[in-house]
Amino acid sequence: MTRTLLATTPPAAPRNHPNGTRRLLIAGAVAGPLFVATFLVAGAIRPHYDPLRHPVSSLALGEHGWVQTANFLVAGVLTLALAIGLRRALRTAPGPARGSVWGPLLIGIWAISLLGAGVFTTDPVSGYPPGTPGLLVHYSGVPAFLHDAFSVPGFAAIAAAPVVLAVRFAAHRRPAWAVFSVLAAAAFVTTFVLSTMGFQQHPDLVALGGLFQRTAVTIGWAWLTLLALDTSRGLKR
Repeated sequence: MTRTLLATTPPAAPRNHPNGTRRLLIAGAVAGPLFVATFLVAGAIRPHYDPLRHPVSSLALGEHGWVQTANFLVAGVLTLALAIGLRRALRTAPGPARGSVWGPLLIGIWAISLLGAGVFTTDPVSGYPPGTPGLLVHYSGVPAFLHDAFSVPGFAAIAAAPVVLAVRFAAHRRPAWAVFSVLAAAAFVTTFVLSTMGFQQHPDLVALGGLFQRTAVTIGWAWLTLLALDTSRGLKR
């Protein structure tokens, strides 16, 4: 009787089906282009808003701020899908396991920071909305403080993730991806620091703070998008 049951019991389905993992990765690949396209269009048509000067988060202020709020939330959910899909893919991939935990974890932190930035609205900076000072001395309230509390770890995570995965790419003998990841991290950090100095009202950089931030964010999203597509292509069908 026992032998009959064992013979007729179908095998359990694999826990990480490639198609399910692939869908998570593709969802993550959509996040960056959608996020960048949305803030570019919103910044171009918003009255009194200067994309070269003002941060992306400031688009959440004012009458149509819900657009950028939704942009943060949608990108956060899609990036969280990417983090889960990447963890699944790297955990089952052959070869050295380096980066299979910290890489997806850092991308997950970036996803959570996007969700937090969407829930909690930033303070005005660099004179937007009109009539506000260049820089507030203190936070206007808890939401603005929490916006930065979520954002800062997220920016640190998206700067560190390419370095962590560069080590993995090197271990897997993929030098082009290793070099690309390191260069992306360096370019992100450089432009992000310049943007921060601009938002802190550095006289030589204040007029370009928004441009530097958009450059940094676009670099980070480009790396994530290409990573998601590359990982998806590497899955077994």
